[in-house]
Amino acid sequence: MSNFSVTFRESGTIQILDLQGDLDAHTAPDFEAAIKRCLENDHHNIVVHGTSLEYISSAGLGVFMAYIEEVRDRGGDIKISALKPRVYNVFDLLGFPVLFDIVETEEAAVQKFSGN
Repeated sequence: MSNFSVTFRESGTIQILDLQGDLDAHTAPDFEAAIKRCLENDHHNIVVHGTSLEYISSAGLGVFMAYIEEVRDRGGDIKISALKPRVYNVFDLLGFPVLFDIVETEEAAVQKFSGN
């Protein structure tokens, strides 16, 4: 049984996805469904909040890569916030900080959408 979940919150026009648990090959479809739901509801500014994300595999990272171009084509972006050091290291090892804004706090991620 999966210990992964995604919850949705909003901050103005920004959709915040709170990830909890392990994002791996078994749970990546749940994360993919969450991103699709954002796009279907015309939410193109997305913050992925990772305070409770314990683990991410290549399958989970693949979801980010699968949707970033579509999100940006629609005028939005995906910002990543509040990752635990061991989870951040996986993103960093694969070069994600070059492709995505990865910041320490949710507030910093939200501010990046307003250009501050």
